[in-house]
Parts: sequence; structure tokens; C-alpha cells
Amino acid sequence: MRVGIEKLNLYGGRAYLTIADLASARGGSLTELERRQMVPYESRAIVPPYEDPVTLAVNATERLLTDDDRAQIELVVVATESAVDFGKPISTWVQRFCRLPAHSRNFEVKHMCYGGTAALRVAASWVASNVCPGKKALVINSDLSRTRNHMQTEDDDLGELMAGGSAVAMLVSAEPAVFELELEKAGYWTNELSDALRPNSRTEIITGTTSFYSYLDALEETYERYEAIVGEVDFESYFRKNIYHAPFPGMTKVAHKTLLNRLNVTDKAVIEASWRDRVAASTHFARRIGSAYGASTFICLLGMLYTATDLAAGDRLSVFAYGSGCQAEFYSGLVGPDATGYVRGLDLDAHLDSRVRLSVAQYEQIEKACETNIDERTYQPLTQDVGDLYAQRYEGEHLLVLEAVRDYHRHYRWS
Repeated sequence: MRVGIEKLNLYGGRAYLTIADLASARGGSLTELERRQMVPYESRAIVPPYEDPVTLAVNATERLLTDDDRAQIELVVVATESAVDFGKPISTWVQRFCRLPAHSRNFEVKHMCYGGTAALRVAASWVASNVCPGKKALVINSDLSRTRNHMQTEDDDLGELMAGGSAVAMLVSAEPAVFELELEKAGYWTNELSDALRPNSRTEIITGTTSFYSYLDALEETYERYEAIVGEVDFESYFRKNIYHAPFPGMTKVAHKTLLNRLNVTDKAVIEASWRDRVAASTHFARRIGSAYGASTFICLLGMLYTATDLAAGDRLSVFAYGSGCQAEFYSGLVGPDATGYVRGLDLDAHLDSRVRLSVAQYEQIEKACETNIDERTYQPLTQDVGDLYAQRYEGEHLLVLEAVRDYHRHYRWS
């Protein structure tokens, strides 16, 4: 049975901050920052106090589903490391506000940035089991970063860039028009370590050096396992393009170089040319959003299908997913028959262009407002608007927003 992604879409929020503005405000050099990032960053998403992982998930799903799609869904999985409650899952709000069938299985999963891939693989295996013939699964990855004051990194400049918020929603079925998973072709690897932590509702700790090298160790281990399962492959001819988890876009360069070095390719010019031909297109949307956590591989998949001009149906893509803690997976899939046309039809550049550009001062106001809300029993996020953002980009747009928290109960409404 063919199984994979039938449809997917991105919700990148309604506001952004340019990296040039951020670098200037922090007294740094944009040129130096881009050199360290390796791939130029354009902007990062900003999430106002009246959006959260629930609204991000629902707003991504509303951009994805038709009424016919809703009727066929019997499994809903939301992956997040930014849960709004230690018990109640985001997926139940998705079921309610996206008007999904009550007779469905519904749950939330967590494994740092691997969570979205875990959810996709579970959903794909469920579809492949054919226990519910013709039924489909909805998979969502929804995350946002902690505020700058509570994100602890070894490099404050890079840490602030590795922040943001967004969601990707995917419809998984036996009609993989976008991306057909080769379910049996997957190498995975796990190794307990604490390279990133969210030990409480306020704090996000990223141990950059440890995470960086753990990512690369996991990439080599999973690729080796992939070849053990599939058989030795000619990397250049077997995979048409390569997708990598991108905590920041430049990590895709390091990842690709690591695999090529393993294959005894060491010439810098050859490696750079290979990255530009096989990987660079995938960073198109990632450079505009900032960190997307577990959604990053799928945002890179969207970028590749949207931008690359030399892909054809049936081309094989490799995908590498990494989640701190850690779990990683190297797998492959085939470009679907309607992939590039479908993704280009989403007009995601227009979606991101429509966001409001905020100043650094407005961004800091939003962060302060969000920070004051953490763990509060009662608050009114809509009274904490900055720069008339709600009136400009939410009012009348049928976007879910957090209206109020009363005695810890969250109340949402449509804008």
C-alpha cells in the first residue's frame, strides 16, 4: 500500500522581526552574524500573547482541510514540546475547533524536535495497517520558544535567532499526492543526553555545542543504519535531493558536509556545489520563520517542493530528523504526482509576506507580555496587544485566538 503525505500546509503567524533589525539593536554586525549562521537569515516569527500552541495548531489545520477531508479523519496526533497543560493535550482543542469527527483516536506526543516525525511515522503505520480502510490521519507539529529572558544558550545572539513559533499540519493517507513514505527504509538511533531541556514552564535550555555534535553523531549513525537495511547506496544517484532538520538554516550545510565527508568527499568547492544543488532550496521558508522545532523538516520539505525546478514525480528525497534528548531518524520518500504544483498553489510566500513587520521595541513588549502570563491563573491576553496587531492581521480573519484564561481554564474564540 502507498502511504504518505496527501496534503500539508504551514501557518507562520501574523508578525515577524527582521534579523537585520535584531542585529542592529543588539549592537552586532549582520555580516558577522550571517557568517556564523552560514545561511542568511531574513526574519523570525513573533507570537503575540493571544496566540499559543493551540491556536497555531488550529490555524495551520484550518489552512489545510476541506469538509470532505474532515469526514475521513479518524486519527489526530499533535506533536509539541510547548504544551499549555501538563495533562490535557492540545489535540482535543484541535478536534473541537477544527470540527473533526468525535469517533477518532486523539493524542499528543513529545520528543523535542523529533516529535513531528514520530507523529508522522505512527500515523503512516496506522494507515498502512488498513484497520480502518479509507480513513486518514491528521498530524500537526506546533511549537513556540520561551521568551529571550528564559532561553539559556551558550551564545545569546544565536539563541535569540533560534526562537519563534509556527505550526505545520499534514493529512496522511493512502493517497500520498505530495510525499510517499518508503516505510521500510528508515534508520533510527537513540542516545540519552541532556543537550536541550525545558525543565519547567518558563525555562528553555539549549547546550549548543553538545547538541551540535549529538546531531552530527546521530546523522552518521542513522545513515549507517539506513544502509544496513536498504543496502549500500550511491548517495548522489540514489537520492535526488536531501532534507535535514534545521534548528537554524546553516545546520543543513554542516549536515550535508558531514555525510559527504563520510563518503570521502572533502573538496570544499564540491561540497558547496552539492549543497546548493541538493539542499539549499529547502531553506527557503526556514530563513523567514526562525526555529520551527519539530516542524522544521516539513518546512524544509515545503521549501524544496516550492523552490526546486528540477524535481519530478517519483524522485527520491532523503529526510533526516533529530530531536534532543536524543532520537534521530534517516528515512526516504518519493515526490508525489502533484507535489510541486500543490505546494506552489499554497502561495506560502504571500502568506509570510502578509505578516506585520514589528520593531525590536514592539517585539520586546510582546515578549514581556507573554512572560507575565506564564503560569498565571487568570489573565486577559487580548488586552496586551502591541502596535494594533490584532486589528491589522486578526480581526475578521477567522483565526483562533486565546480570549482569556480564567482559573486556569483556557477560553478561545474566532477573530
